Amino acid sequence: MTAVGDLETRLRNAWLGRISGCMLGKPVEILSMRDGHAALADYLASAGVDQLRDYVPLVPDTLVARLFPETCLGQISCAIPDDDINYTVLALMLIEQRGIDFTTADVARTWLTLLPGGMTFTAEREAYVRLLGDAGTGFTFGAPPAFDLSECSDNSFNDWIGAQIRADLYGWIAPGRPDLAADLAARDANLSHRGEGVYGAQFVAAAGACLAGGGEIDEAIEVALSTLPADSACASAVDLGRRVAVAGDGPAEIHRTYEGMSPVHTVNNLALVAWGLVRGADDFSTAIGDTVAAGWDTDCNGATVGALWGLTGRPIPEHWTGPWDGRVQTSLAGVGELQLDDLVRRTLVVCQI
Repeated sequence: MTAVGDLETRLRNAWLGRISGCMLGKPVEILSMRDGHAALADYLASAGVDQLRDYVPLVPDTLVARLFPETCLGQISCAIPDDDINYTVLALMLIEQRGIDFTTADVARTWLTLLPGGMTFTAEREAYVRLLGDAGTGFTFGAPPAFDLSECSDNSFNDWIGAQIRADLYGWIAPGRPDLAADLAARDANLSHRGEGVYGAQFVAAAGACLAGGGEIDEAIEVALSTLPADSACASAVDLGRRVAVAGDGPAEIHRTYEGMSPVHTVNNLALVAWGLVRGADDFSTAIGDTVAAGWDTDCNGATVGALWGLTGRPIPEHWTGPWDGRVQTSLAGVGELQLDDLVRRTLVVCQI
């Protein structure tokens, strides 16, 4: 089992890696999802980027410059609000309030209490709307829901990436206990997702638990795969991403395999996560840089890979963490800006060690 001091380092680097990876992918997310990988590649080329090893440069009079200039190289002063980080903080608050015996209903109440509806998307928004309409006024305050909560996951987006981006913290707080981490992630995911959408969340949490407990990246992937059905699309995606990375190839085969799939689906993005993590196993900048440059859901994938890499406990280069200076903004109700040191301390307190 990881010693407490070592675990604190791993948790700190998980937060650092997740936030830095999210900030790297955020300015090009809409460009990638709306206009495709070619548009992302063209933007990076126009910015003079051959290999993405630092934050995305700002190119004037572009979509990136109009939407998120404050996330670009030389423009960053804090980590601005993003749903990926909202959900990590939200999971921490859920564990602080309910412990590891929380239920899916507790997840729903936490959403209604702390998560602005306007900061939910796809499956989460569908579930949120259903909760508002049908759960009953007393549900938020502890009354049973007025309908079967499993109906929230009966939506058109229940195998998209939303649950996967909510899962990281459940691995962080269960070092060396991947089965527990996968169970916690599934309880959260079940509110809005089914099938592959849940499996992606389980994989991320279980891999994180293995790494937090002192495992290596290759081991973590194997352990996390053991929590998934062997015949699932997520398991196949991880195998594909790992194989392509080991071969030293770029993401072209992954793009071909999932051509036509939504850019915010769980499966294709999980393949890129596995690819980027293995490809950059020895270098943080390669891991998140190549993952983001590969496209699809860039901020989500950058955040996931960054967090998993951070859990190895190895140092993250200061040029990633220095610009936002420990300042983590959220759009959660009553939360606002948080400090990295406080997040690390709070996470260590709730760890199941």
